[in-house]
Amino acid sequence: MSRYKIDPLKSSFGAHVSGIDLSQPLKASEATRLVEDLMTFRVLVVRRQELSHDDHVRVSRLFGEPEIHVQDQYTVAGYPQIVTISNIHRDGVPIGLYDGDNEVEWHTDLSWKPQMSAVSLLYSVIAPEVGGETRFADTTAAYDDLPDELRTLVDGLEAVHSMVHLFERQAADNPAKVPLTDDQRAQVPDVVHPLVRLHPLTGRRSLLLGDMIIRGVVGVDETRSQQLLDQLHAHATADRYVYSHRWAVGDLVIWDNRATMHTASPCDHTRHQRLLYRTTVM
Repeated sequence: MSRYKIDPLKSSFGAHVSGIDLSQPLKASEATRLVEDLMTFRVLVVRRQELSHDDHVRVSRLFGEPEIHVQDQYTVAGYPQIVTISNIHRDGVPIGLYDGDNEVEWHTDLSWKPQMSAVSLLYSVIAPEVGGETRFADTTAAYDDLPDELRTLVDGLEAVHSMVHLFERQAADNPAKVPLTDDQRAQVPDVVHPLVRLHPLTGRRSLLLGDMIIRGVVGVDETRSQQLLDQLHAHATADRYVYSHRWAVGDLVIWDNRATMHTASPCDHTRHQRLLYRTTVM
């Protein structure tokens, strides 16, 4: 008999999943429940897992095919689908994707690609004692709660997502940010996405934002564009829409990029190390 159990978090979204061991292949019924529960809750937390890289990729494929990340210097040897997320430095150089100790950058994974990402799975190997939480914003509920006039306005607007713009913004605040190579820049031209997207499976609408990756709103002057984006971000990241995950070793967090956004929280890399591995399914 399955011990699979789902416990909603104390927020508008998110749930803990218990009673499963993801180091072993799931029963068909459990795999189906996991996928269905993600569509319902948008963020799933599975604690106390012991996952190899093979396990991580196998679980990711329950949701689709994992993407191979453009910054291949941070992918795991032999596993181009897995990218290292870490504030650990060796010889003064970060060993994984690292956006600085203090950066808060709300985003949806791979929004700079023409095809939007679907699901991300982040697994904790070294967890900091202080800081380094990942915060998730329920952009689905936030859209539902928009005032009618604002909802009507944003329903018809598009925004420019630019990885080059993101890196320029990050480099201005963080000299340790490793720049894109010329070849990597060529692989990431600016793309245009709607400010409001329709989930292909649930049929629900959500805001598609990003406080550093969006260059501007199409057809709107720069000042008004920034005012509108600031207004939407302030709304979507209000406390009532946010779940903050305090990492422990062995945590796997799975989230629906089509219905949420997220950010890391400040963490002093000289005192508190964090090491996580991420896959992103397209």
